[in-house]
Amino acid sequence: MRYYYTSGTLIVRGDFRAASTGIAGGFGRVTTLFNHTVPSGFDHAAPARYLQDLASSWGYDQDYFGLLTAVQMRHLCVLQYDFITVFVTAGVTNPNPDPDRPHTINIIVTSREGLSEGALLETIITATEAKALALREDGRPFTGTTTDAVIVASEGEEKHIYAGTFTEVGRRVYAAVLRGVHEALDRQEGKIVRKRPSYFIFSRYGGDHWVEWQPEGCPYYPCHFEGQVCDFCYCPFYPCKDEELGDWVESSSSGRIWSCSRCTLLHETRVAAYFKRNPEATLKEMKKYRASLKDRPII
Repeated sequence: MRYYYTSGTLIVRGDFRAASTGIAGGFGRVTTLFNHTVPSGFDHAAPARYLQDLASSWGYDQDYFGLLTAVQMRHLCVLQYDFITVFVTAGVTNPNPDPDRPHTINIIVTSREGLSEGALLETIITATEAKALALREDGRPFTGTTTDAVIVASEGEEKHIYAGTFTEVGRRVYAAVLRGVHEALDRQEGKIVRKRPSYFIFSRYGGDHWVEWQPEGCPYYPCHFEGQVCDFCYCPFYPCKDEELGDWVESSSSGRIWSCSRCTLLHETRVAAYFKRNPEATLKEMKKYRASLKDRPII
């Protein structure tokens, strides 16, 4: 799974088995998921056609699931909890929102471990339960807006057949969505101000807790070398499993995890700049580009 965002769109790419409650949703094998910002008061006569035109303009044709929101992408919250990554944009006014004000809670859940069709559907339930609790904890007298939507997508061979709140999948999804809805609403409503989407990771160092990563004032800088680029601190290729770049190491909580502590690929200025210009570039392409720089002077 790979993702990137522009000023108005989150795009998630992969080889997914997915389910969507959004426009033209259902079950499907798709390569692209997206959440796109539309103007406040947006009212298109054929929203499914609008989605199709968007996807076609990006070259993604038919194999996609898409969502629409009036929330700006700078308020997007991305939460990673082990093999689960959740993307949330959220805006609410009341159960019957004013069409001239941003509303809609959109949630995209991705899993690097395969889910059965039943688990995909159960994940939608789990995510919705977490959203409802987040709204209740915020003191709001409703469980969602009239246009909320959820996409759930997984990659790889089927590993999980259940996704209730006591399962490995469900407890991660529940925790990420609960935190994500709170944080996304705070950003949309101006209680927390960020210039770019926010990234959270579930950390076990010093006890289980969520950490918001920000490049400004990072206590680990420089983790690789002075002057490194930190835009891709949490690598979009992780876990790449390329042993030229990283290693399998023993986890403190048992098992083995992929470590990229010796990889500097996306921390190098010209490589990072190339990736920003070409967000669809593969890891192989990035390595080839870095190799080509060895004989090029820095201008």
